[in-house]
Amino acid sequence: MDFNLLAQVLFPNVSETPNDIDRRFPDRVLKAGACVTRIGPSPTGFVHLGNLYNAIIAERLAHQSDGVFYLRIEDTDNKREVEGAVETVINAMAYFGVEFDEGAVVDGDNGSYGPYRQRQRKEIYQVFAKYLVQQGKAYPCFLTAEEIDAIREQQTENKENPGIYGKYAEKSRSLTIEQIKENIAQGKSWVLRYMGVETDEYITVEDAVRGKLEMPRNNMDFVLLKSDGIPTYHFAHVIDDHFMHSTHVIRGEEWLSSLPMHVELFNILGWNQPVYCHTATLMKMEGTSKRKLSKRKDPELALSYYQQEGISQDAVWEFLLTILNSNFEEWRIANPDTDYREFPYSLEKMSISGALVDLDKLRDISKNVICRMSAEQVCEKWLEWCESYNEEFAQLIKKYPERTVSALNVGKGGNKPRKDIETWKQACDFMSFYYDETFEINDEMSAECDDETRKIFFEKYLATYNHEDDSSAWFAKVKELTQELGFAVKPKDFKKNPDMYKGSIVNITNMLRIALTGRANAPDIWEVCHVLGEDIVRKRLEKWL
Repeated sequence: MDFNLLAQVLFPNVSETPNDIDRRFPDRVLKAGACVTRIGPSPTGFVHLGNLYNAIIAERLAHQSDGVFYLRIEDTDNKREVEGAVETVINAMAYFGVEFDEGAVVDGDNGSYGPYRQRQRKEIYQVFAKYLVQQGKAYPCFLTAEEIDAIREQQTENKENPGIYGKYAEKSRSLTIEQIKENIAQGKSWVLRYMGVETDEYITVEDAVRGKLEMPRNNMDFVLLKSDGIPTYHFAHVIDDHFMHSTHVIRGEEWLSSLPMHVELFNILGWNQPVYCHTATLMKMEGTSKRKLSKRKDPELALSYYQQEGISQDAVWEFLLTILNSNFEEWRIANPDTDYREFPYSLEKMSISGALVDLDKLRDISKNVICRMSAEQVCEKWLEWCESYNEEFAQLIKKYPERTVSALNVGKGGNKPRKDIETWKQACDFMSFYYDETFEINDEMSAECDDETRKIFFEKYLATYNHEDDSSAWFAKVKELTQELGFAVKPKDFKKNPDMYKGSIVNITNMLRIALTGRANAPDIWEVCHVLGEDIVRKRLEKWL
């Protein structure tokens, strides 16, 4: 076979050579040890937690080493592409604070190593497709879908590995130049396959997460170019990561089975392969066992879930860091006020077992994250979320900015600050009692506080209420009223001698809480009163007379 002639038949319009492409993408000028990483999502319109999980690893590796982190759109599967999906990916990453140094942007590219959309790199792939044909390492395959199905059925019957290789590739491999020309002239569809080698050899790959991997060398005649001239992931990944000078490839463990193909291509093209980092699958508990997160069954797999629920992007980052590095929680305890981006992330601390997505743990982390923020920061981030997801509350926050910040400051002091807010969505419910527009009674008064008791209490309370009283003076009056109404000032006294009292001071203070906030579980009453202001306090209590 004259491979140069075959290459010219298959790629008559490809005039550039591998050396031409080399000159187009020179080495990056970076300091020693700097990492170049990327994420390469497909534009399907579904951005999932795994995208963010791997993006955080890639971003940390690059930015901790003063390297480069870029976005590449892997759009080789035209059938799955959704209009506007690239913008969706970019916006989702921006929402969660993932910052790219270069790569695809909504209206083009930013950087010197593009295009960063794979379909726009078709000519580059074809240069190397032609080169592999010239080397006798690739050939056109005219097998129809029906023929491939028949091969798979036979392999299933024989309990053989599925795929085109060995004797199953002979029909296509044995075609002459004349037969190939005739097939093309007849308009027959073809793909370009890599010519695998039948061997019992093993390859060794040092995975940065999993350590030393030993795998059988590739023997498959896998597809390099599809019938439309666009590459498969396998071919595009190798070429792009070489010419974009990626030092590390972070991807899910589902790609482990494809690794021999990629190692084969790097070797045959004479290029150094990047450091592979195959990350654990995202899992969840179902009963007593773990299972893989499902797009169909688990809404929390979609990044949009966290946006719609109003889970702070900082909380999502911290949650994923607890999954990614076993020592993050220990570091956070030792560094309670330090930005999580200062955490020294390490590939060596990653687990190879399934990464457990526990939403209860995420919400606990979120409470802690929001608790550490200043009231002003909470107000800003909450308002930003409300402007997209709850316009009514956005208007209230903007209408009462001072009251809102004061309310967010309630319970923040002391050694054990309150942790009332876990998501921006839940904040709308929790904070609703601070605004007349959303205030409502949710809990019932206790049985100990009947209508007559309530009326007497609120009359006497309002008669002695002085908005200028400090906390101690205010509480002294409450205790005095409690005793006057026949309730125990000390709850333990009521517990010891229940027949001597109508109830305890807990019943009295709960009356105030429900009247002022609509709920029995609420922050300190005195603090709440001074956020609401005297007019609102009196108005709400007078309704109970």
